Amino acid sequence: MNRTASALRQALQDNMNEPEGPARNAVAERLVDEAGQAGDTALLLDTLFNVLSAYNFSSESEKMFVPFARVLRMWDERPEDFDQYAEHRLHWMFKWVASGMLDQPDIPLASVEKWHAEMEHRYRIAGHSERAVRQSEFRIARDTSDTARAERAFAAWLAADRDRMSDCHACELHTQGDWLNRRGRPEEALETWRPVLAGEHTCAHEPHVVLAASLLPLVRLGRTDEARAHHLRGYRMIRDMESMRATVGDHIEFCALTGNEARALEILAEHTGHFAPSGDPLSLLEFLAPVALLARRLTELGLGERRVPGPAGREWTAAGLSAHARAEALELAGRFDRRNGSTVVGDRVRARMDAAPLVERLPLGVRAERLSVPRPAPAAPPAPASPDAVRELLATARRLTEDPAPGVRAAWEAFARAAHGREDELDPLGRAELADHEAMEGVAEPEKCVEGFRSAALLYEDAGHPAQAALARARAALALSFAGRAAEAVASVEVECALLRGLHAEGRAEPRSVATALLYRCRVLRNGYDDGPDDAADALAALEAALDEAAAFGEEHRAAGRMVSGRLADVLRLRGELALEAGDPARAAGWFGRAVELTDAADLAWYAPEARVGLARAAMACGDPETAVKAARSALEHGAGSMEDAHAAQVHVLLSEALTATGRLGPAVEHALEAAHWADQAGESASLGAWARLTLGGALHRLGRADEAASVLETALPDLEQGHGEGQVVQARWWLGECLAALGDHREAAGQFLRAASVAQHWEDQRDHAVLAHMAADCLGRAGRDDEAERAYERSEALWRGLDRPEAYVRVLRARAWLAARREDGGPARARELMAEAERACAAALAAAGDDEARELLRGELAGTHRQTGELIVRCCEDVPGDDDEGGAAREAYEEALAHLERAVAVFAEGGSALRDQRTGAELAAAWLEVDLGRNAAATARARAVLAEYGDAPGDVARARRGEAENVFVYATRESPSGD
Repeated sequence: MNRTASALRQALQDNMNEPEGPARNAVAERLVDEAGQAGDTALLLDTLFNVLSAYNFSSESEKMFVPFARVLRMWDERPEDFDQYAEHRLHWMFKWVASGMLDQPDIPLASVEKWHAEMEHRYRIAGHSERAVRQSEFRIARDTSDTARAERAFAAWLAADRDRMSDCHACELHTQGDWLNRRGRPEEALETWRPVLAGEHTCAHEPHVVLAASLLPLVRLGRTDEARAHHLRGYRMIRDMESMRATVGDHIEFCALTGNEARALEILAEHTGHFAPSGDPLSLLEFLAPVALLARRLTELGLGERRVPGPAGREWTAAGLSAHARAEALELAGRFDRRNGSTVVGDRVRARMDAAPLVERLPLGVRAERLSVPRPAPAAPPAPASPDAVRELLATARRLTEDPAPGVRAAWEAFARAAHGREDELDPLGRAELADHEAMEGVAEPEKCVEGFRSAALLYEDAGHPAQAALARARAALALSFAGRAAEAVASVEVECALLRGLHAEGRAEPRSVATALLYRCRVLRNGYDDGPDDAADALAALEAALDEAAAFGEEHRAAGRMVSGRLADVLRLRGELALEAGDPARAAGWFGRAVELTDAADLAWYAPEARVGLARAAMACGDPETAVKAARSALEHGAGSMEDAHAAQVHVLLSEALTATGRLGPAVEHALEAAHWADQAGESASLGAWARLTLGGALHRLGRADEAASVLETALPDLEQGHGEGQVVQARWWLGECLAALGDHREAAGQFLRAASVAQHWEDQRDHAVLAHMAADCLGRAGRDDEAERAYERSEALWRGLDRPEAYVRVLRARAWLAARREDGGPARARELMAEAERACAAALAAAGDDEARELLRGELAGTHRQTGELIVRCCEDVPGDDDEGGAAREAYEEALAHLERAVAVFAEGGSALRDQRTGAELAAAWLEVDLGRNAAATARARAVLAEYGDAPGDVARARRGEAENVFVYATRESPSGD
């Protein structure tokens, strides 16, 4: 059955709202056929213009030429069939066709020039500016390498007047900036793009494309923070747009040149459909070149055999994709160059494919699979060290151990490498020390460590060093505790501590050895306690006693050497950790702080950054983020070069949280980015990395950078849902919902709030559940999903009533009223009922309020309800009081609304100065109603009162009130208040 013209027009509108791509194009084609059968020329033109637009913004742009030729023939034969809008669309799309021909390498250059000349002729006849014509000429000259002609056309383009045929300002600025960048003037390019990037000029495809185009110029100029932000912001915009194939390529290229090859692979995996041949060969070329670059980079990193996404039909390795994409890109570029009579396209493509990385790494903050880059094999084994060199390395390691310095571990590693396989050349003590060090390096395998330390102990005994032997056995006991053999470990370490105490009493063991063994005993007992012993109280008591003994010994013998202070600091740090676990952060901060003081006094700040980290954690728990910032920064400074990647990530995220708590959001973002990077490097993307990304997303959200925050949070959520607490998942979805709402994606924002609410509904405290339901309802209403919004509001209202929060459910009632007012069938009447219910509920709660704070809150809500009731009455009134107000219905409604606003003013006034701004806002709303009712004197009196209220007071609210009061005067008296 054939559709009516009205139904066809609705189908046209619906189709243009569909995502770009072949499916939308197919519907547009069918609509052309239906319109042609209907015999309605105007409708046929609409469908032809519709299909032209669909083709243009898709990968099938080559299909434009046939329908455009049909439209042009219709214009030449019967121009009277074209109304003003259709004539405009014809000339507007002429640009698309002329430009689109240049993007098709099989269309001869002579034909391109012919259509350009035809465009110039028709624009001149129609009286249009030559601006669009010169822009078209510039593109031809640019791609044919006629630089002189391109510069002339470029200047003429900018000099010509803008008119209705000019490209939108955003698209023009994109092309202008691109030319400046190609000419080696990136600063000028970025300045040209600035209004687009700032949102001053936008369109359906901008700033999407400019964000991508700006990435590499920003990196080259060292503006990496901006480049990161543009990637996070821009990729979200184009991720689902089929016409953005070339722009996807720009993002892949950026990642491949900034140490983010893993991120580039993930982007490529989302867009393998872009490999398919299409009617837009230029965008295919601009996609293939960055893919070839990425595959080449992976191959150079030693990942040539890694499986990677690629064209359908076979499996691809990085090396195979590199060769394929490069060959395809060069073949396609060659077709363009042969048609254009130049090498400009091929030169540009080769430069992109062969580009060198711009920076070693630029952390992006988003989740990406870690690339396991193989380590290069050494060119040749190092020459064996001479016996004298080995002895010198051993002497250095011993000296740094005796007088501790940051390089002590590296010194022992250098000795061990040089001495490996040459143990017979060492003295007995050297052999023992070598075995001891090698056992320490095997901590990942506790059982193997145990045997290593015991072997070292035997060698120490043979060398005549019983104290060192006892220490080695104590280390073996510690390794036993890590292997889960707690009872055996405790018994063993007790024996060695007693032995070392005896040796010390005889003068045969240094205090540092005893302090070290006592610390090992504390750690052994701590490991047993952490494993959950049968009698936790006894285990804790034993641990506390061991800590007391170790601390007392350390304090007594601090003068014996710097390392005794270091061991004492370790003991105090253990005390701090226990206090934190027991929920006593203030006491923990004291222990950690004392440990820091000890290491600083002993010039051992490098030795134990963990104490500073503990102090930062305790300070955060005590609500002292400033101290946490200082401690965490100090930990990073003193631990630089020695921290493991995972530990560095933990400290960076802790510092980020502390900075966020102090309001320093910019630095908080920087440290959260570092935390995510180091977590990924440590292979902990799903755990520690997700925590870092949640922190990063929150900081970006607070900075108002919603698009970047959304990108980060979206990549964090899958990991958070797999292995993290419900609170973190709810927080991530909450922030993501707020970001999406800020970006205008209210439907998806509502989905995030509802998913978060479905988790929070099981919590004992239902406040988060209520807030999330309300926020979901607001977004559903903004998305036009009124029925779902009403259900969510009802859910929120019931929750707030259950929580006895009248101020909250009154707000829900008002929101429901505004939602109801949109309905045609009885909506306004239902809206007024809900406002009346809100007023009664608020008045009753105010009468029953038991404290001043609650009364002030409810007084503001009651006054706000009166004001909104008045505004709703006016909104629902179809007419304005005046000569056309038959029967006076509009005047009656406005009078009723004014009465509500006057009640609002009176209730606000009861709140005194605390509610002044709300009161003056209601006063001016009443003044506007007075103007509508023709009571100019009353309106000016209200405005004058507001002006007197604020005088010359500073502040945004004061300025806004004065400005609005001035406007009331203008409308009511047609002169300024000074002339009143």
